Amino acid sequence: MKLAVYFLPFLGLSGTVVADDLVDNVERLEVRGRQINTLGHSTSASEGIVGAAEIASRPLLRTGEILEFVPGMIVTQHSGSGKANQYFLRGFNLDHGTDFNTRVEGMPVNMRTHGHGQGYTDLNFVIPELLGEIRYAKGAYYPEVADFSGAGAAQLMLADQLAYSQVGLTLGEYGYQRLMATQEITTGVGRFILGAELQAYDGPWKDIDEDVSKVNVVARYLTRLGGGDLSVTVMAYDNSWNSADQIPERAVESGLIDFYGSLDKDVGGDASRYSVSANYDAGDWQGNVYAIRSTMDLFSNFTYFLNDPVHGDEFEQVDERTLWGGDIKRDWHTSLGGTQINYSLGGDIRYDDIGAVGLYNTQARQRLSTVRLDEVQELSSGLFGKLEWLPVEQWRFNLGLRYDYFDVQVDSDNPLNSGDASDGMLSLKAGASYLWSDNLELYVNAGQGLHSNDARGTTIQVDPVSGDEVDKVDLLVRSNGGEFGVKYYDRDFINFSAAVWYLQLDSELVFVGDAGNTEPSRASERYGAEITAYYWVNDDISLDMELAWTHARFTENEFDEGKYIDGAVPFVGSAGITYRPDGGLYSSIRIRYLGERVLDNFNEHKADDTTLVNLALGYKFDHFDTKLELLNLFDSQDHDIDYFYASRLPGEAVEGIEDQHYHPVEPRMIRVSVSYHF
Repeated sequence: MKLAVYFLPFLGLSGTVVADDLVDNVERLEVRGRQINTLGHSTSASEGIVGAAEIASRPLLRTGEILEFVPGMIVTQHSGSGKANQYFLRGFNLDHGTDFNTRVEGMPVNMRTHGHGQGYTDLNFVIPELLGEIRYAKGAYYPEVADFSGAGAAQLMLADQLAYSQVGLTLGEYGYQRLMATQEITTGVGRFILGAELQAYDGPWKDIDEDVSKVNVVARYLTRLGGGDLSVTVMAYDNSWNSADQIPERAVESGLIDFYGSLDKDVGGDASRYSVSANYDAGDWQGNVYAIRSTMDLFSNFTYFLNDPVHGDEFEQVDERTLWGGDIKRDWHTSLGGTQINYSLGGDIRYDDIGAVGLYNTQARQRLSTVRLDEVQELSSGLFGKLEWLPVEQWRFNLGLRYDYFDVQVDSDNPLNSGDASDGMLSLKAGASYLWSDNLELYVNAGQGLHSNDARGTTIQVDPVSGDEVDKVDLLVRSNGGEFGVKYYDRDFINFSAAVWYLQLDSELVFVGDAGNTEPSRASERYGAEITAYYWVNDDISLDMELAWTHARFTENEFDEGKYIDGAVPFVGSAGITYRPDGGLYSSIRIRYLGERVLDNFNEHKADDTTLVNLALGYKFDHFDTKLELLNLFDSQDHDIDYFYASRLPGEAVEGIEDQHYHPVEPRMIRVSVSYHF
């Protein structure tokens, strides 16, 4: 069997994947679902690869749910369809992406010092039909990644070759419309992969029309250059929407609004992202560069009339930035004393030129006053080295070292809050694995990671509203973690992994529901266990199950505060059955469970658990593929997200009322798709 090896920065593999028509004597290795054997190559038990076939098989309500292919990850929403999703993993309410590093085709997705939250991760610019692989790695054991990687990291890789070109149309309830097209063109100078997506959606809400208007365009050029593979990718995304924000429970129970109702009907936003990137892979050398232009203009109202009884509490968050960056890596393979040694050196750099990150008081989307407006320049650079030693056939030892340096400059509308800050941090990663048999491998890992804080918090001196003195925060925050794990793999039947893990953070990033942003909090620790299993009955039928338990607490005492971490989830689970032959009828049914979670640090208020079931039925014939999706099959009226804080409705006491606020899951809906393959 001929072998083409993938460059997998998380998995310790390196090499090249090229098209058959461009290079002789190299065949492509197809990643079909989870049926790829990483034993003898993985750094930990908590990493893996998801192939395009599995990505295509699952029903998705939202684009961001592609991250649910990461075992233990749950993806929800607390506002309009155009915003970044809410993410839950390893006991974190990751808000919109804190402590989970996400990249698309080598480009960072997490936004630092963002208008709506540190690490903001908006995946609406991705067209799922163009994805080739998802590579995930949980834990802080991988020197290639640093910022926001305490809980883990994922790389979304675009396909280097399409199985077919297609044009598809999806129509669904509540005004859902989606038109999608992809095409691959081969020329004498290389190949072109093109894709486009148009989407509209009104939503099930009683008082607003979401009026989603999303446009995505992707163009890629792939060729051989100087003995390596070059790809150049251009992506463009533009979206606008109205929001159904989280609502107070008392407003529904009193009959003031419907379960799918809204109190402020003027909130919503628009966002855009334009990028160009280039990736080069010459086997032992890999590198990429990118430039991204990103904007967001978001209107929200979570407390209604608590802060301003006359005009209301609506506010606008603005983020406009351009970022540049890239990374490079070199691999070596040698032997010493009859043992094999693999080692790598690399580095990366990123510069965020944030022209405006602002917060305004508004009414009906009209600005009343400026709370804060800043310009920020944020530079980060990192160097890393990784050593893998194989003293005997069964044993592998890994050692990684990484140094990160951050430098920020803040130019605020209040000169007292302007200034600059810098920080550096050295991180050590280590691990060992023992290949017990051809099917079983054991792992132990430990590592240090970090996340950056909002640059504005590192230079602040006075509160922009009250004028009171406030404490600055550290620019970089340390995390320490470790795990024991096991992987069992039999390509014909099963892929099984399990891990027991621990993670400590010097400062927790917590989403503040009444403020609409993310703020640094106290030190914390988590530990938990995960089980992931995939079973193939035959070539057409597969079963999967993912279970994760977590214990999360603050470890730093604070006066009049409890030890529970707001939004932490003690248990999540998902399972599915997929039937996907080469042609004819196919189907997939999935259940996803988000456990009961604490809403305040004294554990006095909890959110109920959430259970959702999605079903897809399809039929392939000739060049056509038809599909019926039933989302929220049993019409659950659970909640996507819950918070507990004070808000004020008209006529209520000036101090407001503490209450549970939630965003309901969307009701059962039907979507029908027809695509033509050519």
